[in-house]
Amino acid sequence: MDARKYTTVGEYIDSFPPDVQALLKEMRTLVTQAAPKATEVISYNMPAIKQNGVLVYYAAAKEHIGFYPTASPIVAFADVLSKYKTSKGAIQLPIDKPLPKKLVKDIVKFRLAEDAEKAANKAAKNKNK
Repeated sequence: MDARKYTTVGEYIDSFPPDVQALLKEMRTLVTQAAPKATEVISYNMPAIKQNGVLVYYAAAKEHIGFYPTASPIVAFADVLSKYKTSKGAIQLPIDKPLPKKLVKDIVKFRLAEDAEKAANKAAKNKNK
């Protein structure tokens, strides 16, 4: 594993071979299109997008692109995700298959809605103090 600490998403992507870079660039495009007001960050030394809080992370592994949308989308999209290897907060998208564009965007939009609701609840709670 590379011990380098990344400071930008571009730097992270550029550290991989061209075929993996292409998938990471596509993933970057999908998540940023789905959440156009979100900002890109490096968190846990991998690319992520953040609105109020972090929405999703993604990273390259040897045989897959790891997509980390937290636990709730794994449950909410369980039927569609049945053909992928998943864990509590992760989805493995095989490196030798096209990225599921609609699924990635739908999950990011789902996380945007959760993020907005969490921010609104926090604001309401702070207002009532």
